[in-house]
Amino acid sequence: MTLLKIARMGHPVLQGPAEEIADPTAPELRLLVRDMLETMEDAGGTGLAAPQVHVPRRLVLFFVSPSPGAPDGIPLTVLVNPEIVPLDRESALGWEGCLSVPGLIGEVPRHTRIRYRGLGLDGATIEREAHDYHARVVQHEVDHLDGILYPQRMQDLGRLIFESEQRHLSRSETERGEAE
Repeated sequence: MTLLKIARMGHPVLQGPAEEIADPTAPELRLLVRDMLETMEDAGGTGLAAPQVHVPRRLVLFFVSPSPGAPDGIPLTVLVNPEIVPLDRESALGWEGCLSVPGLIGEVPRHTRIRYRGLGLDGATIEREAHDYHARVVQHEVDHLDGILYPQRMQDLGRLIFESEQRHLSRSETERGEAE
């Protein structure tokens, strides 16, 4: 297995649409996924898109850890040529980070309910409905395939901060809420 170099914001591979994959069962794709998984785990990520490792192809992988909204979590999922359809107009703001934008987090609006569809490495269709954090993760990763990084989705760049400052922000927002 190989750790892959992660492209950072500003690199051309992150700025344009990725190419569709003709054969999701190709052996070289399995090798890429294996290396992407190792790279994601090493970096402590929840998801990774092929353009983030300098491969401009429509491939993402992600998982969602168990949480109150998803008690079982979502197991590692690999999607080839994924598509997303919002299920309603409702959106919510949430904090996001990105391996291609290291050290920063931003508050990003995302659809709260989506349906996504793609192919697995066996060529079978994967189709699921997702909500809340699961939906956020999928939208974030698929954005990479269209050359979009989360800061481009932000409504208020004043909410783009260093990760190390989030604890201060959370504390000051809590104190401000208690004072009102």
